[in-house]
Amino acid sequence: MKTFGWKVKKFCKKNKARTGEILTPHGKINTPAFIFCATKASLKSFSTIEAKKNNTQIILSNTYHLMLQPGSELIANHGGLHKFMNWDGPMLTDSGGFQIFSLGHGSVADEIKGRSNNKKNKSLLSINEEGSLFKSYLDGSIKLLSPEKSIQIQRNLGADLILVFDECTPFHVDKAYTNSSMKRSHRWAIRSFNRLNTNIEFKSGFGSAGEQKLYGIVQGGIYEELREESIEFNLNKIDAFGIAIGGSLGSSKEEMYKVVNFTAPKLGNKHPLHLLGIGDPNDIWNLVKSGIDTFDCVSPTRLARHGTALVKGKKGKLNIKNIRFSNDLSPIDKNCYCSTCRNYSLAYIHHLFKSRELLSLNLITSHNIFFMNNLMSIIRDSIENDNLEEAEKEWFS
Repeated sequence: MKTFGWKVKKFCKKNKARTGEILTPHGKINTPAFIFCATKASLKSFSTIEAKKNNTQIILSNTYHLMLQPGSELIANHGGLHKFMNWDGPMLTDSGGFQIFSLGHGSVADEIKGRSNNKKNKSLLSINEEGSLFKSYLDGSIKLLSPEKSIQIQRNLGADLILVFDECTPFHVDKAYTNSSMKRSHRWAIRSFNRLNTNIEFKSGFGSAGEQKLYGIVQGGIYEELREESIEFNLNKIDAFGIAIGGSLGSSKEEMYKVVNFTAPKLGNKHPLHLLGIGDPNDIWNLVKSGIDTFDCVSPTRLARHGTALVKGKKGKLNIKNIRFSNDLSPIDKNCYCSTCRNYSLAYIHHLFKSRELLSLNLITSHNIFFMNNLMSIIRDSIENDNLEEAEKEWFS
């Protein structure tokens, strides 16, 4: 029985968009797909049972946070993350590389919005050939995260799809540093594959919940010649199941689109392509045209916790805390079939937020998760029916 597989099902006639199917031991993923972030093994106010009811295909958890609390060994003793959090579908874990970036430089949102992180108390102590040295945000203890450590944690966590250990460089560092960091990430990637393919604790290529496959990561920042070099490495120097596009994507939306539009088509069709940390619907409509198969981001659930619901159209969002919704008896979206829109009014959800009732977080999270899964379903159908551009125009009309 084949436990892993990837195939392209349909190519768009006017661009690089495509539908596909990723097969994993815990089920298949129809692509393009969105991966929701259960960072600390939780979708925050939303259970995995509810996520499945809202048509979620795959979720992601975080190596860095779970190594600190509760520890990957405990999760391995449960039989892996799937059993630990009661999720029977496909799962991905990241390597902790992004957290190294955010500890030292700030978030991707800080990058794109041009915010400086100089005033923050940075927890990153150093990055060298061995790995990343940092202070735990829980107790201040000194921790080292290396390629071998990252992969061992991910084997303990047991996700189907795991990522090589890398450094996510910010856009404001110079080309020389980006080049040096990229080459080090390549060396780390080789060490990551070596660690997966050993027989320590688990059989070679396996984790606590079964067989695992490793994604490589294309680095190179905004520099096309460096991206070219990293593309060549990922295609020819390692045996990656999938390839993610990581690192700095620039300081603006336009620069991000340019980097992805340059990189993704050169990676071809042999691997599923993942774009790390991008989840705005506007960006998804644009970047599926470059051939991106999966996206991940905290934004849909994070926005929900701040009282913002995702909606179709150019505006894209509703701030339900706004006073204008205090007497609005209509749902978030009258054409939405999520449980929130079928059962609750804007006025009620507005009241819940004003009253600081926890139910408000659950109701908008439910809507936003359903919304993102519905968006990806519409995109898949439009590619299959050769009307992606028409569907995009209707979405934003």
